[in-house]
Amino acid sequence: MIRTFLRLLLASSAVLPLCSTLAAEPFPNRPVRLIVPFPAGGATDSIVRLVAQKLSEKWQQQVIVDNRPGAGTIIATDIAAKAPADGYTLLVVTVAFAVNPALYKKLPYDTEKDFTPVTLLSSAPNVLVVNPSVPAATAAEFVRYARAHPKAVNFGSAGNGTSNHLAGEMLRTMTGADIVHVPYKGDAPAITDLIGGQIQMLFIGWAPVSQHVKAGRLRALAVTSAAPSDLVPGLPSLSDAVPGFESSVWNGIVVPARTPPELVAKLHADISEILSQPDLKEKIQSMGFEPVGNAPGQFRDFLHAENKRLSKVVLDADVTVD
Repeated sequence: MIRTFLRLLLASSAVLPLCSTLAAEPFPNRPVRLIVPFPAGGATDSIVRLVAQKLSEKWQQQVIVDNRPGAGTIIATDIAAKAPADGYTLLVVTVAFAVNPALYKKLPYDTEKDFTPVTLLSSAPNVLVVNPSVPAATAAEFVRYARAHPKAVNFGSAGNGTSNHLAGEMLRTMTGADIVHVPYKGDAPAITDLIGGQIQMLFIGWAPVSQHVKAGRLRALAVTSAAPSDLVPGLPSLSDAVPGFESSVWNGIVVPARTPPELVAKLHADISEILSQPDLKEKIQSMGFEPVGNAPGQFRDFLHAENKRLSKVVLDADVTVD
């Protein structure tokens, strides 16, 4: 009996160091999946791929960008919600993550309960641009013109519920201007029609329209950030003409709920360190975005504030999705 006990004791003492070694194995020790809810090629996808490359180099493990577009980002978000909470599945979120609970009566996931925020990657103001035929050189002049000419101003968007749609609805409800929404399947066709005069106004990121503005094909009137932005020097804030107006585009990282806090902390530390690197910062800024890398708690507060703000826009403007 004593001999049997001693053999078991020796066996368990041999297993303990092995368990300790496995527990201390560094993260990550296999490829990490980074789910993007959009097709390849857009601004968010491009920023994410830069971050993924840097993380792959830092971790010496492949970070795989997994594009899962469709259903207003719901497909990708649902996949991430059901993934193991082990740090090996990250989800890129944008304005849609904050506004979808207000747009859809039923979602296959709960944005509050099923995800843990990691960090805000980057953000940027939209820019109010108009066709040069619009008789307005400033945002204040544009608002006066739109009020005086009901339904004469059509504003485009990348689709119902997108950030530029919601910005347009905010302008309509905050000013009383009777402007008409024209949804497109993406920003590119909306820009094309704005240049052609089929629509008169668009809220859009600076990078896709900067060359058109410089060439005189479009006129930029204001940025939608609360104050003028270094990303678009020389443009005033739309809040000067419409007090309280603020809108932005942004992207961040969340993970499935119940991901261990130590892994969330590591993910945040590594991503924020990467975002501070001068070469990556310069590349992101060239796309019209400002790197952020805030703490998980700060990102959680940001998401709550965005949900509250955008839900009010949806309610006030009676925004619906197909």
